[in-house]
Amino acid sequence: MSSHEFEYRLQELLEEYQFGHQMLETELSILIKEFAKIKGYNPVEHIKSRIKTVESIKRKLERKNLPLNTDIMEKNIHDIIGFRIVCSFVSDVYDIVEMIQDCKEIRIIDKKDYIKNPKKSGYSSYHLIVLIPVYLTSGIKYMEAEIQIRTVTMDFWASLDHKIRYKFQGEIPDEVKEEMEKYSKEVQTIDEKMLSLLEIVNKYNQK
Repeated sequence: MSSHEFEYRLQELLEEYQFGHQMLETELSILIKEFAKIKGYNPVEHIKSRIKTVESIKRKLERKNLPLNTDIMEKNIHDIIGFRIVCSFVSDVYDIVEMIQDCKEIRIIDKKDYIKNPKKSGYSSYHLIVLIPVYLTSGIKYMEAEIQIRTVTMDFWASLDHKIRYKFQGEIPDEVKEEMEKYSKEVQTIDEKMLSLLEIVNKYNQK
């Protein structure tokens, strides 16, 4: 498949991914509103979402040493649709994961808990790869999407981690890695303290 053919076919596919994005955005909005109604509070600080651009998809295929082919792309790139849900507390993260698991319209095909098992850099988040149905005239097509769920503290660290890696554009020096690991533990401690604070607040609210 030539680069021109790839881009032409990809533009057509991205319209379907746009439909998938809209469907997932709607489902998540309904789930969060329903959660807030039942629990009496909204666990979400903010949500960000995006669809990868043609150039971003091409770069990712190149990094994976894969050819410019839309069939190969659909099998190997799982985050063309991306959502990031940022919460206040770690407990909120797991509540949202459970909420998504219970949703009949969203099918989870993979999950990674980087909160219980952080990356070496200290990166923490909960990742879900999901399928969302898109109702086309030709039938139902399931589009893949990645949902990242994390706390405000984790989101801060992820942003910092990304910027540091971007500055080096390659292997990070051991000294920097050691400092990052040390600071990441301090960041995790903040989340633990915030969860303890929430438990104290809930104790008083139950009186």
